[in-house]
Amino acid sequence: MSLLPKELKYALSHEWASVEAGNIVRVGITDFAQDELGDLVYIELPDVGRKVVANESCAVVESVKTASDIFSPVSGEIVDINTAVADDPEKINEDPYGAWLFCVKADDLSPLDQLLTPDAYEKMITG
Repeated sequence: MSLLPKELKYALSHEWASVEAGNIVRVGITDFAQDELGDLVYIELPDVGRKVVANESCAVVESVKTASDIFSPVSGEIVDINTAVADDPEKINEDPYGAWLFCVKADDLSPLDQLLTPDAYEKMITG
């Protein structure tokens, strides 16, 4: 198990979230998630400009084993997507905390209070 970045918040559904200036929330999947999924082969990202609500499925990652929905941790507008991972999904397997998926300009950051701390997430995934 790799060390979980302490500055991130973690969802029960295995996304990580990073809050940046201007209420921008950058979202990716955790090392645990990419390890469980296996080699990623396809990523479907949301369109820039799309409005999402907290806990809405807005992206999909597919591996040789399965497909998994990716959920937005906050409501708002998709303002950026990482086309590099869409073109080369293995980047997520190689660096899950560097290879983000999308950014949401959050209407409200309070839903992030429901996410897990690194310690709580680690307890969840290790039992």
